[in-house]
Amino acid sequence: MTKLDRTKFTKEVTVPSVEILSKNVGKSMSVFKKYLLKMEKLKPVTEVQGNDEKRKLLLDPILFETLDKLREDDQQKLSELDINKNCFSNSCLHLEYHNFRMDDIFKAVLPEGKEGCTSYSRIGHIIHLNLRDHLLPYKNLIGEVLVDKLIGVKTVVNKSSAIDSTYRNFQMEVLAGEADFVTEVKENMCTFKFDFSQVYWNSRLCTEHERIIKLLPQKSVLFDVFAGVGPFSIPAAKVRKCRVFANDLNPSSYHWLKENVRLNKVENVETFNLDGRQFIREQMPPFLLTRPTEPIHVTMNLPALAVEFLDAFIGLLSGVELDPLLDITVHVYSFCEESSAFSEMRTKVESALKHSIEDEQIVELVDVRDVSPKKHMLRLSFRIPPDVLTKAAEEETSSEPKRLKLDLETQDR
Repeated sequence: MTKLDRTKFTKEVTVPSVEILSKNVGKSMSVFKKYLLKMEKLKPVTEVQGNDEKRKLLLDPILFETLDKLREDDQQKLSELDINKNCFSNSCLHLEYHNFRMDDIFKAVLPEGKEGCTSYSRIGHIIHLNLRDHLLPYKNLIGEVLVDKLIGVKTVVNKSSAIDSTYRNFQMEVLAGEADFVTEVKENMCTFKFDFSQVYWNSRLCTEHERIIKLLPQKSVLFDVFAGVGPFSIPAAKVRKCRVFANDLNPSSYHWLKENVRLNKVENVETFNLDGRQFIREQMPPFLLTRPTEPIHVTMNLPALAVEFLDAFIGLLSGVELDPLLDITVHVYSFCEESSAFSEMRTKVESALKHSIEDEQIVELVDVRDVSPKKHMLRLSFRIPPDVLTKAAEEETSSEPKRLKLDLETQDR
């Protein structure tokens, strides 16, 4: 079946059942609960026609065979409730499409022996699929079933192209429902509104977003280089009371980032629509050359390219004597091969910075998620070596480097 025909699921079936006194239903559940027939929009405990004192329990024919096949202790419990073999019979049920669970429908119509539709992401009222080739002939059927069976779902889309590394969006095909891509998601005590067809959002990163927010000290400073619609920036400002500088190159992401600042009523967020490298080199130095006693964190969640932007930190404070040293922690993401993920990640970062990272400068190295069997998304959180920030100044030999002491007592913000 490649086109959903709901009438094919109409059938008459016979299932085992047992009639017991209404007052004993609760007591009998210690035995019967695991055998109850579980189908959608079908109550497994029903009235007995013409007898108000009894109830009928519908049992799953796959799980329940006969009374004498039960364990002896269960038989004893039922005997004490006057439930014997004469209480059991078969009941005829009329089932339709709405009675079957989503998994049962997929099992009935999708190719046998191959992986079914086992995973999807939900973004508000939208279901996002990334179907394998063998499921593509069934894509519209799959979409219709998801709309039918998942409460609140209005739109089902399938990814039809790779993620664009510039704006981090991708082409999608509507499989079922409305072509309505503006949705809302709640995450980390914040509400995010955006057009899913124009921005990047991955619900599977919810746990990682939460991990980063918990790493941020109260009232610290966050520079979010690839902010998207704000999954790091908004909760950092709202929950951790951080001062946030949030940037994204994608005009649509920038639009919804500003909207989410407004929607969540956070006032300590400044938004930018710049290239990531430009954002680092133009927006960080003016702040760093004040008196930033607060810890400073930098998030760089663009796994395909983020490491390449680390060179923006080289010479960021050229000619500046850092006194005291700045506390800057960078959280950078990248894709790595499974076999050498951790060593590969560290090597990538050190190569981009043109500087080694000491073990004590590494905060943590986290395997965020499996992208594919051999490809992992990793995050390296590290304290940036001060020599990286002043490197260009150190390489100057023709003249005395400019010295600018960060005097915390006298210098104004």
